[in-house]
Amino acid sequence: MQQKNNQYIFDASAILALFHNEPGSDVARQYLPGAVVSCINLAEVIENALARNIYNDKYREKLPELLPDIIPFNEEQAHITAKLRPITKQYGLSLADRACLALAKSMDLPVITADKIWKELDIGVKIIVIR
Repeated sequence: MQQKNNQYIFDASAILALFHNEPGSDVARQYLPGAVVSCINLAEVIENALARNIYNDKYREKLPELLPDIIPFNEEQAHITAKLRPITKQYGLSLADRACLALAKSMDLPVITADKIWKELDIGVKIIVIR
């Protein structure tokens, strides 16, 4: 399970599984000490909480405790994200999904996700599906 530098890129789906104790949260929790997240995926988590009407001060305070390593989206990631579009289009990946994968590619780290379809991807990124 442990990666060479013990870091893992967390997709929003894995973060949401943790926050809401969904199936796979126990698997995601194993990788949590090395969690790294794109600020784009953080926005996706917040958007989901707002849609569920559960975003509040307590939720906001819990985010940095759970995810202390939030990485800004940069130009390199933007280029990788755009280049992933034609490769991932058939799988229906969103811009946020591709931003997550771009961060993983740029940092050469595996991704933790709850999205089973990602196992079909062959883009040079190790993908760990939690359910």
